Amino acid sequence: MLSARSEEIDRIAGLEIGADDYVTKPFSPQELVSRVRAVLRRSTAQVSDNPEPQLSYPGLVIEPLTRGVSVDGEQVNLTVKEFDLLLHLARRPRQVFTRDHLLEAVWGLADYIDPGTVTVHIHRLREKIEQDPAKPQHILTVWGFGYKFEP
Repeated sequence: MLSARSEEIDRIAGLEIGADDYVTKPFSPQELVSRVRAVLRRSTAQVSDNPEPQLSYPGLVIEPLTRGVSVDGEQVNLTVKEFDLLLHLARRPRQVFTRDHLLEAVWGLADYIDPGTVTVHIHRLREKIEQDPAKPQHILTVWGFGYKFEP
């Protein structure tokens, strides 16, 4: 999302409605090109001779090859960033990640993105995959540090 509105509430609202990134004016053309390239790099499906097997957890199945997610047998629609974030966490169960690490690993540009972006995406992801988002079973907060995936 490209906007002249730079207040935190505006950035959060933009991310809440589905933006993968939020850039405010004025901006550097080089930064914008780098951000677009990073999104394209992350969203391009990688084909491999050894496809990654599905990740199966109680009530949750993640299909890396098709980028599909099902909760209790029902398909769930995730944005590119939500899927990438979930996959990054689920590939490393119980490992705790800081918001800065997740920004770098999933968005690729930790220096240019508000760390609150991770918080917003975690919240949206919980709404989609947790039975009770207020009491998550899979995506847990490690207070004062970050987040982890509990199988």
